[in-house]
Formats: sequence, C-alpha cells, structure tokens
Amino acid sequence: MAYNEELALRIRVALGGHDGVVEQKMFGGIAFMLKGNMCVGVTGDDLMVRVGAGGLEDALAQPHARPMDFTGRPMKGFVYVDSAGTGKDDSLEQWVQRGAAFAESLPAK
Repeated sequence: MAYNEELALRIRVALGGHDGVVEQKMFGGIAFMLKGNMCVGVTGDDLMVRVGAGGLEDALAQPHARPMDFTGRPMKGFVYVDSAGTGKDDSLEQWVQRGAAFAESLPAK
C-alpha cells in the first residue's frame, strides 16, 4: 500500500524540533520513531497517532479521529486521523506533538 508522501513530508517538518527521529516502513506505510518508540505514521492518506491507553478516549473524542483497526481489531492506544483532520498545519502539528509526547514518555528502546 502506498502512503501519502506529502503528509509524510509535513510530519518531518513537524518533528523537526525532536532529536533522534527515525523513519521505518511499517503497517503498509511509514512510521516515525522517537527513542525507538513509534509516535506517528502514515498509511494511505491517514495519519496514525500513538496516544497510549490513557490518551485514547480523549483522542477519539476529537473530530476526524477513529480507532486504528487495519486488521479488523482496534490497536490499543492508537488512532487514525483522516485527511480532513490533518489538512491544516496547526491541526497536524497538534496530532504530531501528541504522538511525540507519548513516545517520549516511554523508556528508550
């Protein structure tokens, strides 16, 4: 599955202030890792955001967010955000920083 290269580029810009960002092909798209932990990614035109179990309810209450369920079973602590929720740079920035904050709260791998 191809992923939205423009969205990936915009994520790279949003993560520009973080040290040690690593990109890895994952979930049929691309994932962005901080300290070895996934924070965000792109599958198709959707943004994947790792919010953790504690942040899941709030994330799902946001417009354009839905459970990440590419296998038919939702992944715990992850959401998809559709393109309507990432079209504006400030909206994308908020989602990316949410995922980055969670990844940075975890022990480095």
